[in-house]
Amino acid sequence: MLNTKLIGNKIAEARKKINISQAQLAQQLFISSQAVGKWERGESMPDITTFNRLAEILNVDLNYFSENFQSKVNEITLDEPLNKQSEKEEKKLSWDMSYGNWVDADFSGLKDLHEKFSSSNMLRCFFVGSEMSELLLKNNNVDTCDFSNSNISNSNIQNSNLANNIFKSCSLKETKFLKNYIKGCDFSGANLIEVDLIKSNHIDSCNFSNTDISKSHFQKSSLANNIFKNSSLKKAEFLESHIKSCDFSDTNFTQAKFKSGAFINNTVINAVWNHTSFIGMQIDDILFDGTLKDCYFENCSFNRVIFQNSLLINTFFKNNNLKRIQFIDCQADRMTYEFLKSGKADLTGINLQS
Repeated sequence: MLNTKLIGNKIAEARKKINISQAQLAQQLFISSQAVGKWERGESMPDITTFNRLAEILNVDLNYFSENFQSKVNEITLDEPLNKQSEKEEKKLSWDMSYGNWVDADFSGLKDLHEKFSSSNMLRCFFVGSEMSELLLKNNNVDTCDFSNSNISNSNIQNSNLANNIFKSCSLKETKFLKNYIKGCDFSGANLIEVDLIKSNHIDSCNFSNTDISKSHFQKSSLANNIFKNSSLKKAEFLESHIKSCDFSDTNFTQAKFKSGAFINNTVINAVWNHTSFIGMQIDDILFDGTLKDCYFENCSFNRVIFQNSLLINTFFKNNNLKRIQFIDCQADRMTYEFLKSGKADLTGINLQS
């Protein structure tokens, strides 16, 4: 683990070298001068994401803060393929790379990482084709790294910042994401079956095109500006989650469940709605098209919702205010039509299915 006293001395030394006060440093970091004082006295230390900004301000490399970075690098010769090491060298792979600062390193093909990268900073690193199942990432900053074609299944990723990373064609099956900030990452073609994104994840501007996210759970999370084109969300559950400005074109929502959240300004062209349920949802600025079969809307609020060129079969609207729904060139079976009628929906634009 990092020595807080040593880190504090290094911060103080670098700060004095560029001739700024604790208060001036604190101002640039948007924190209190007391916090900087505690760092320099070794009473506490910056979190992993603050180290990046701190290094910029103090004009030092991230490695400057690590007491054992060099020794860790020397333990593994990165240019030498791991699978060609001698049996004696393989015994040295009981290394722990936690609390490190890794920049422009190539760990492609690495195996059995497990907990060995927790609380570390990783910038522009390569993990292509790596075996990383049951990985634990906790309090990490991972930026612009490439995990393409890696196995990261059954892993636990929490309290971390993931930005601009590539997870193309990865297996993330049954991985748990807790309290992460995930932005600008590419998950296209990945396996995200039975993934749990729970406890306040924020997912922004990511690409999930052609991704299997079936049987997954999204709980108390925010999804904004993401692309889910041609993905599978079969049997996925969204609980108390806010979903805004995402592209779900050609996505399969069969047996998906939305409950106690918001579904706002999303694109759902050619999406598959079959046995899909919306309960207690805020649904705003949505254009539904195509067939909705055996779907269920209960206690939802609608604003600027349009059903256009839609066929509604056995689709129920219960305890909803339907006055803000517009139907254009739609057809409905008798049961659905009567539910809409009893809910005082504007039936202009709906014809009974012939």
